[in-house]
Amino acid sequence: MMFGSLKTFMLRLREDARCKKQLANRGCRLATAALLVRVATVNGEMSRTRRGKLHALLKSNFGLDYITTTQLIDGAAAAERNAIDLYHFTRQLNEVLDDEGRRRIVGMMWEVICVDGDVNECEANIIWRASDLLGVSSRERIALRQRTVASKAGLFAVSLGDAAALSSWRELRVGGRHPQIESH
Repeated sequence: MMFGSLKTFMLRLREDARCKKQLANRGCRLATAALLVRVATVNGEMSRTRRGKLHALLKSNFGLDYITTTQLIDGAAAAERNAIDLYHFTRQLNEVLDDEGRRRIVGMMWEVICVDGDVNECEANIIWRASDLLGVSSRERIALRQRTVASKAGLFAVSLGDAAALSSWRELRVGGRHPQIESH
């Protein structure tokens, strides 16, 4: 049982390394960033929260520094403004990425949209069209959305749990007792 988990973990690490290598292509980075900018700005200006999430995703997925990531976002915003449709970007990605890499792009799109609340029809439609052009099935697209929402809810629950634990600790501390010395 433990070896199966270790084997799965090692396979995921190898798959992540392969995806990152594929995403290292400069054109691929720009196309990815442009799709993410399109999603982040579908309702007008990009919110501060979405810009932060976009920056964090690009920085971590491409292994970039802060300045290079900012330059990539600026270049992607310019490319996206000049683009007629999504096809130009998705075609570039399809030439370079395998199935897992394309699913990773769709997952990043969901992360950008879900970062600041509910997803509206226009946002979901952009992801549906991009997913279709990337060859990511409806089932996979929906699963990626559910995973993103569940992950966000899990982080929120953990933060609420941390806040509750901190509050309890403070109450104990204020009462003059140390939580480590509590007798059960």
